[in-house]
Amino acid sequence: MLLVSWKSSSQIVTSKKEAQKKGIYNYSEKEVITSDRTVAALDKPGRKIPKGPAKIEEPKRKKSVLLETEKEDPNFTPEEIESYYAQQIVNNAKEFDGVRYRGGGTTKDGMDCSGMVYATFKIFDVTLPRSSHEMAKVGEVLDFKDIKKGDLIFFKNNPKKRSINHVGIVTEVTEEGEVKFIHSSSSNGVVVSSMNEPYYDRTYVQANRVITE
Repeated sequence: MLLVSWKSSSQIVTSKKEAQKKGIYNYSEKEVITSDRTVAALDKPGRKIPKGPAKIEEPKRKKSVLLETEKEDPNFTPEEIESYYAQQIVNNAKEFDGVRYRGGGTTKDGMDCSGMVYATFKIFDVTLPRSSHEMAKVGEVLDFKDIKKGDLIFFKNNPKKRSINHVGIVTEVTEEGEVKFIHSSSSNGVVVSSMNEPYYDRTYVQANRVITE
């Protein structure tokens, strides 16, 4: 009777490391990244599980639109709109440019300073006093820096008189602040002069605004 000695090949393996050491595990394992989507697929029968790592989709980004707006300039000062009435006063006064001087005159045959101003405003049905002294009492007296086109400008240029005795109409105020005015001069008739001229700068008294619109 032949007796054969048999040794059980059954082995208990408790870890992957132990299995590799004993040579019964040689599978080169690749790590697989799974996501909630893959796990969820396992619970649904008949659904194919995608091979390889599950792709994680990033949420779509909302497009933002930037609207460029002009920044407000704190130093910006809006330009004042010139009075249409004041411009028409100046335009009509310039129609007398070149008319000779005549004391007491109010027409193109000849006019004095107050006569020229009186005739200009009369075209627009505005009746002013007949003398420069009385005209200086009409309207609002201005600071020199506030003078505008169409304002009246007054002078004392007669050493024998202590009161205002000459008047003109402001025709322009330049960006540099030069004030120009039209008036009837006893020596030159109706002309346009400037406050930059020393004579008028020295004899200037005040400016009035009689046009308020």
